[in-house]
Amino acid sequence: MVGEEAITMIDPAGLKAIGAGLAVGLAGVGSGIAEKDIGAAAVGAMTEREEMFGKGLIMTVIPETIVIFGLVVALLIS
Repeated sequence: MVGEEAITMIDPAGLKAIGAGLAVGLAGVGSGIAEKDIGAAAVGAMTEREEMFGKGLIMTVIPETIVIFGLVVALLIS
């Protein structure tokens, strides 16, 4: 039939997958940027005082919880 436009349907499962991927990916990128700065400061502090190792390690691990929150959101979406 001439003049009819093709109607495309958007699959909701595909949109859920894109949303879950964005949740984990963006959380990972943000966590990586934060961990880079914290890690550099922690290494600088440890070169001056070796007893700062424990505090530096804990501060470096804290941004990892953001990725866990992103994973939880991705699991809730799907």
